[in-house]
This record gives sequence, structure tokens and C-alpha cells, in this order.
Amino acid sequence: MREFNTSLECAAALDKQDPLAHVRERFYVKEGQIYMDGNSLGLCSKDAEEAVLRVLSDWKEYAIGVWSGAPTNYFLYQDILGAKLARLINADPEEVTVCTNTTVNIHQAIATFYNPTSKRYKILVDELNFPTDRYAVASQVRLKGYDPDEAVKVVQSRDGRIVEEDDIIAAMTDDVALVLLPGVLYRSAQLLDLARLTREAHARGMIIGFDLCHSIGAVDHDFKAIDCDFAVWCNYKYLSGGPGAIAGLYINRRHFGLIPGLAGWQGNRKETQFDMLPEFEPVYGAGAWQTGTQPLLSMAATEGALSIYDKLSMADVRAKSLKITAYLMYLIDEKLAKYGFTIGNPREDARRGGHVALEHEDAVRINEALKARGVVPDFRPPRVIRLAPVALYCSYTDVYSLVNILVDIMETKEYEKFSSKRGTVA
Repeated sequence: MREFNTSLECAAALDKQDPLAHVRERFYVKEGQIYMDGNSLGLCSKDAEEAVLRVLSDWKEYAIGVWSGAPTNYFLYQDILGAKLARLINADPEEVTVCTNTTVNIHQAIATFYNPTSKRYKILVDELNFPTDRYAVASQVRLKGYDPDEAVKVVQSRDGRIVEEDDIIAAMTDDVALVLLPGVLYRSAQLLDLARLTREAHARGMIIGFDLCHSIGAVDHDFKAIDCDFAVWCNYKYLSGGPGAIAGLYINRRHFGLIPGLAGWQGNRKETQFDMLPEFEPVYGAGAWQTGTQPLLSMAATEGALSIYDKLSMADVRAKSLKITAYLMYLIDEKLAKYGFTIGNPREDARRGGHVALEHEDAVRINEALKARGVVPDFRPPRVIRLAPVALYCSYTDVYSLVNILVDIMETKEYEKFSSKRGTVA
């Protein structure tokens, strides 16, 4: 590409021109480490740390009064965070909330929207989605009395890397009641056309939802245009909400007023919540899908991390993400292809998320060699090293150094020192 070359001077110039370069200072970037695993767990930010310490201080000061007596209205904390998240996906604030974790939110959505009949009883999924989605779908199908082998319809990948949208649409047959798909495939970084798939599902009378775990915070989703029925995601990857952070849930406003599949006290109308009535009165909004009391400390870290986005445009974040991953792919082509490396993600901007799927037959050992050299990637079977130069805290110089380390590892065959058996946590 004409804007890139293989020199260190090019990387330095790209960093100098980077409009997001200043954001890096708000994160704890470890000296001597190149962090490329923000698509698994984002780095801790100073903002997240400050927010957690504030909640601890408020708890110490106000005790039970923390819910309503502290300067922050923690009783409605989920609405505060929901509004911050809604801005990132162009949704209405009342359409977004935070609760539980991704898997439970999948259960919640399916329990609400999966209403099988004798003719329309299948849930459509893809072969390559993250396993938890499939586990939750199979569980919900069993609860309705169906056999997952019969009621879960799986769209196969043609090459083991991506799922063709035409194949997904072709699988939207009259027996499908609900569709659950990823926004970005966790292994190959393929970005699906969510608006197209939603139009096709709705034209056939189907409910459709998406798992945004590997896209939110890196991709500038527009949920006004997408108009799907629901979406779920974790907040600890690109959004850096902390290990195991409370998750996100989007419910399209057309469904407000429905009784959630998994109703709980926290989803009750706030005006009557403390009346302790036996009848559930749902909040008019995504908050109705809340269940139990919210974990303030987890929410605090997420609030702090999201505050970083308050003065950023998701269009700018997406532009940096696309450019820095394009630079990484350029250097892979120029400097690593001769060692047997290939790129397993789509190259078109409109079809890829925020990480690069670097493939090699010795991926496990190379991944370990990288970690020994101060680089943090991750491995996904069968042969993928995922590299995520997160726009908020990774630099072009990081990418340049990463590729040079890989060249040295291959030239010296340093990776041969490591076992080809991956660890328990990849």
C-alpha cells in the first residue's frame, strides 16, 4: 500500500499523525510489553481504577445509603452505563442496559423471544460462533422440549474461516423461529453485514439477534440502521471494562412491554420496586430484562472505561482500527509471508473487525515464543494467532516491533524450543 513502507520511520510518522495517540496515556501500558490481546481482555485504564476507588469510598462513607445517598445515583447505575453504551452503537439510551454476563444474557433473550410452534421451531446459528452461544441455544431448546439435533440449524462454513451471508440467508427457511449470529467471528475477524441479515430475517417473520463481543468498541455499529431485535456483548474486550465485567444487552424498543423470559426484581418499575408486590411490573425499556441486584464494583470499572469514549467518535476509533490492522497486514505480506504465514481474516474494510488472524502450521509454538519475547497475543485452534492492535492504546511502532520480533523468531527458529501442546488457557 502506498501509504505504508517497511521502515521504522514510517511507523513513527504514522504514530505522529495518529489523532488517538493521546488516549494511550490513559491506560496502564506495561513498559517492555507489546499488548495484542485486547480482543480477549482490554488493558486497565486510569479511569477504570479511579471509578472503582470512588465506589469503594462511597460504600465506606454511605454504607446502605450508597444506593441513593451518594453523589452518583447507583440505584439507576445501569441506566447511566446503558446510555454510554448506546452512544457507541447508535441506539436509544433506554434500549441498552448492563447486566449479568454474555451467556446469561443470551439465555435471557432466547427465553424471551423463542416461542416455537409445530411448524416454526428451529434456531439458526453458524458453525463458527463462540461456543457459549451454541451451549445456551441448545439449553434453551431442551427447555422447550426439543432435541438440539433437530431444532438447532447450523450454517456450515465453506472454508473453516468465514460464513457466507448468502448461505445464512438460504438457511432462513420457514421452520426457523429465531436467528443468533456473531457480529464479528472470534477466530477469523469476519464482520457480518448485520443490516442485510436483519432485513432478510424480518422479511421471513423471524426474530434475529447478534453477539457483539468481538466487535463493540472496535466497530462503529449503527443500530438505527441495523434494527435487529436484540444484541448481547461483554464489556471487557475492546471496551476494557475489567476481567469478567458486567455485560451489555440491547432490546429493540419495538419489544418494550414484553414480559422478559427471565424476570427478576431489578427489572421491576422503579416507582413500585420497593412496594414488594408479588406481581412483576416491568420497566418500559431494556431495564425490564434486569434480574438481580447489580454489582457496583464491576459496574464502576466499566463506567470508568466507557468514560474514555465520551470525547471520542466511534468513527475515529474505527478508522484507526482499520488503518493499524491494514498496516499489520501490509507488514505480514512484506516480511512474514516467506516464512509460511498467511492471513485468515477478510481484507476488505467492510468485512473485518478489529483483529488480524495470523495463520501458521506452528502457531502454538510461535505464540509461546512471542510471549517469551514480551508480546501478548493469543492462540485459537487449529492454527490462528490472533493479533489485536487496539485503537485506544496500541501504536504503529508496536506493530512494527511485533513483526520484527516474529521475523527474528522465524530466522533463529526460536519457536522450536516450545511445546506444540497449548496450555489450559490459550
